[in-house]
Amino acid sequence: MIGPYVGRVEQSIRTQPPGPRRRPPAGAGGAAVPGPASPPDARTAVPKLRLPLWLPQQLRSRTKARSGPPARLTAVGTGVLALAATLAAAAVDRLLFDGLGVLFGLGYLVVCFQLAVRVRLADLPAAPISGPIAFALALVFFAPGSASGVTGQVVALASGLALRAGWLFTGTGLAAVIVAARFLAQRRIRRSRAS
Repeated sequence: MIGPYVGRVEQSIRTQPPGPRRRPPAGAGGAAVPGPASPPDARTAVPKLRLPLWLPQQLRSRTKARSGPPARLTAVGTGVLALAATLAAAAVDRLLFDGLGVLFGLGYLVVCFQLAVRVRLADLPAAPISGPIAFALALVFFAPGSASGVTGQVVALASGLALRAGWLFTGTGLAAVIVAARFLAQRRIRRSRAS
């Protein structure tokens, strides 16, 4: 009685390919299907970020918190960043070239672009407004030549703005175009979700 059974077991071992056996889904009849396990679907497999256990708990929680959407600038943050970056660009240009020229203008364009891209949606008008204010303050602090009296400083500021009007209008226009595009895109998204 045992002989035929042993012969069938040996034959099934010889005919099955190597690898684990796949089990049928629950409720399905029939024997297990031999063969290698199927690879996981690439669309459903989500890699998990595994942090080393030797890191402190606070550092691990901060790293996990940063994996979300990027932080956006508020209106006040936009003004502070515009002022700090524009003054820094003016200071570097004045230090290297003894005046406000191309480096200052390019720095202002980069600042305007970054402000328009990083400001949050609720504070979009802050980007095209804070840029020109920072530009004017940079001219007040770092413009070459010193004017005496309030009238002389106003005239020096007006002439500085007139001489650098191309950079001023280009940077402000760039920020305004990006802000308008972001506003229209957000409006379309809201309409598509509402319908």
